[in-house]
Amino acid sequence: MSKVQTVVHRFAGQTSGENQQRSENGSVTQNENHRNITETARRKDDMERLKAELIRRVQTQLNDAVERAVSDSITSLNTHSHTNMLTHTDNKTSTCDRHKLDQGKVFMARCSLLDELFEISHIRTIYHMFIAALFLFFMSTLAVDYIDQGRLVLDLGLFYYAFGQLNVVICCWTLMFSYTLLGPYHVLRVWAGLYHNGHHRTCVCVVTAIILCAAQISMLGIFPVYMVLHYQLPPASRFIIILEQIRFVMKSYSFIRESTPAVLKNTPQKGECLRFPALSSYLYFLFCPTLIYREVYPRNPNIRWTFVGKNFLKVLASLFYLYFILERLCIPVFRNKSGLQFSTRTLILTLFHAAFPGMLILMLGFYAFLHCWLNAFAEMLRFADRMFYKDWWNSTSFANYYRTWNIVVHDWLYYYGYRDFLWLSGYKLRSVATLSVFAVSALVHEYAFTMGFGFFYPVMFCTFAGIGVVFNFAMNDKRKSPVWNIIMWTCLFIGQGVHVCLYCLEWYAQIHCPRTGAGFWDLVTPRSWTCSYQ
Repeated sequence: MSKVQTVVHRFAGQTSGENQQRSENGSVTQNENHRNITETARRKDDMERLKAELIRRVQTQLNDAVERAVSDSITSLNTHSHTNMLTHTDNKTSTCDRHKLDQGKVFMARCSLLDELFEISHIRTIYHMFIAALFLFFMSTLAVDYIDQGRLVLDLGLFYYAFGQLNVVICCWTLMFSYTLLGPYHVLRVWAGLYHNGHHRTCVCVVTAIILCAAQISMLGIFPVYMVLHYQLPPASRFIIILEQIRFVMKSYSFIRESTPAVLKNTPQKGECLRFPALSSYLYFLFCPTLIYREVYPRNPNIRWTFVGKNFLKVLASLFYLYFILERLCIPVFRNKSGLQFSTRTLILTLFHAAFPGMLILMLGFYAFLHCWLNAFAEMLRFADRMFYKDWWNSTSFANYYRTWNIVVHDWLYYYGYRDFLWLSGYKLRSVATLSVFAVSALVHEYAFTMGFGFFYPVMFCTFAGIGVVFNFAMNDKRKSPVWNIIMWTCLFIGQGVHVCLYCLEWYAQIHCPRTGAGFWDLVTPRSWTCSYQ
């Protein structure tokens, strides 16, 4: 009996031990499964980050390699041809001509950087955060309207005011476009025929230059300014006309600048027709998103109309975003602040309040125009080179920021301003060339803001020609630490705060303390410095 009991106890103990072991094994298995799942998720995130970084680096290196290869090929070809043509000339003339033949901007098929970055889920989440903020602005505006008026009303009076008299804008734009398309083209075409067929080439060139300058000044200089001032257009309508005026001037200058050397070099033989760019290529250039003229650009095989529609919807959404920023963050504050006399305390308080909405306005302008608007037109025209900007947000120097923020305008300033100035000076005055480009950019920005707002307040000129020049040389490309990126962003926040603050104060001062005279000092003296009302 005792033996049986012993066997039973042993069996029971063995069974309980096995059950305990199974329980422990099950717990260990669950822990291992949990660790495996966590490890897999972590590895997946790491691989996603590695993939994004790898794509970015490969894309950057590939673009740089292709650009260098094409540039070196064209340069070597030009140098070789030039050497064969000018064997019996002296070294000085040869060097000069090689600089003349230095190839310009090379266009190639490439996507915009944000389109590539939005393929990464982490970057796309930041984009979703901005969309959520737009919905928040929308709901807060409806809530305030309901509290104030007792009903849900989205007052778009600011839109109706800012974009008023659109019929005048359309008429003015049509006339400017018609002249830009037909005027410079036919003047240059007639000049090319007379130059190669006539004997008085100097007289032909002088008369053509005078006619072209007079036409440009009349139609793209005086006419749009007259329309803006005569009809007293509201701000958004003013900016449309003035910015289009500047665009047409830059486009027509590029066409003249690129076509004239080609006409001078290509002398037609007897019985041969004069080679001149087709009107269709110039028409295409007037709409494609670049300011550098070429007869042929890289083109995509088809048009994605869904992509075009989405980009135009994003532009419209950005306008509403701007409306909500002005309505909720700017107008209520500056309408109250404008009742105070201009002082250091008023300036500091409003400046720091305006820094955040000012930065939002800058980001909206960049995204709506440089990304969405230009990509929409590029897609409709099958224009393949979409590098309208680079990764300016990673800049550790203002020199790099100025080069990468707006590639479209930077290319024009570089090739027709900076590089031509260097050629004229014998490649000696690089600092003077840089300063001249800054001066031109500052004057054009100040002209646009003065005409757009309807008053002279040289904030934009001072920030570009003064602070901008200092930062360009002080924060140069030698600054590589991430700390300099923080400093750059801080300066951008403060700079945008200064712009929004001073222009808003001056806007309300102009309304409540209008000018009493038409003298020079009355026109150029800011009203916000002396305006005080209850």
